[in-house]
Amino acid sequence: MSATSTTESKQTATLKLGSKDDKAYLKKENYGEAGVHNIAQGEYEYAHIKPKFEDKHKERQWLLEHMAGVFRVFGRRGYNEGAAGHISVRDPVDPETFWINPLGRHFSLMRVSDLVHVDKEGKVIGGNKAAVNAAGFQIHSELHKARPDVHAACHTHSVYGKTYSTFGKELEMLNQDVCMFYKSHSVYTDFGGVVLEKEEGQRLAKALGNGKAIILQNHGLLTVGSTVDEAGYLFTLMERCCEVQLLADSVKGYEKKIIGDDEAAYTEHMTGDPETLYSEFQPDYELEVELTNGAFLK
Repeated sequence: MSATSTTESKQTATLKLGSKDDKAYLKKENYGEAGVHNIAQGEYEYAHIKPKFEDKHKERQWLLEHMAGVFRVFGRRGYNEGAAGHISVRDPVDPETFWINPLGRHFSLMRVSDLVHVDKEGKVIGGNKAAVNAAGFQIHSELHKARPDVHAACHTHSVYGKTYSTFGKELEMLNQDVCMFYKSHSVYTDFGGVVLEKEEGQRLAKALGNGKAIILQNHGLLTVGSTVDEAGYLFTLMERCCEVQLLADSVKGYEKKIIGDDEAAYTEHMTGDPETLYSEFQPDYELEVELTNGAFLK
């Protein structure tokens, strides 16, 4: 066979492999089960599996350690902006209450002992006896009421998030990573100043719907999850996706290629589930333990 014939055969095979007929797995009825098993290969169990607890008090301690760890990661990535920014976590012992950061504590200094336990009225009932962010309480209390499946929420005034938020539009499916937000993030366009009223928190919760994240127009980003690790990873990912979107939009003379709906939906299903998103945060958590010699665990 000539070199030309060989080349043509390879091209034909490539075209066949990439055809729609070869992508039956993209049909929803053919999706596999979501979970961390999709990203792990080999005979050994993946190390980053979410632990299960019989004792809710032990779960609370573990949860607070990971909450403080998320703050340290956010600090290392430069998400601080004065006293703005907050993370909340539903208390496993008393799910009607939640934990939140004290007002004015730098993310990079956060420890377990700094975290504040508040009830649904905003009264401090445990942990650190300190003031909390008023806007943060209004946002998080309404989110936790509206979404029983949401156990954690993250919001900061990160640079790329608040820059991209000025456009008031959803992220485009430009790459594999952003597909984790496919049809699961929204834009809240009714910016009414700092959130100090209960009604504004309720409107935010309504805008979130059943999604994982909101782009708050002229404000920043907010992500939620069944664990603080999931919500924290989604926030770092969404911030990076905003950065990539801004970079892509700044390039002139080239047409962006947008990932198709079928491919984006499949990717979101296979890699955007709570179990996998929890595992995605663990390398950053382990790094923070190493960098701080576990200081945030105290």
